[in-house]
Amino acid sequence: MCGILGAVDYNINESHFEKMLDTLAHRGPDDKGIFYKKPVILGHQRLSIIDTSSAGHQPMSDKDEIVWIV
Repeated sequence: MCGILGAVDYNINESHFEKMLDTLAHRGPDDKGIFYKKPVILGHQRLSIIDTSSAGHQPMSDKDEIVWIV
């Protein structure tokens, strides 16, 4: 099962967030992704079971990169 992490804060430390996401590596050792645009930061640890292609990389966005999901 994948691991997700997110925060909304104007004082987010990106390196601290990445360390927090690393603690979820056992939930998804196959890929890791971070989206950071103040005040939002989203993280994803991916476990590839069915689709092992890069098409499943997260966080992912719409084509205009306005809406982001994990």
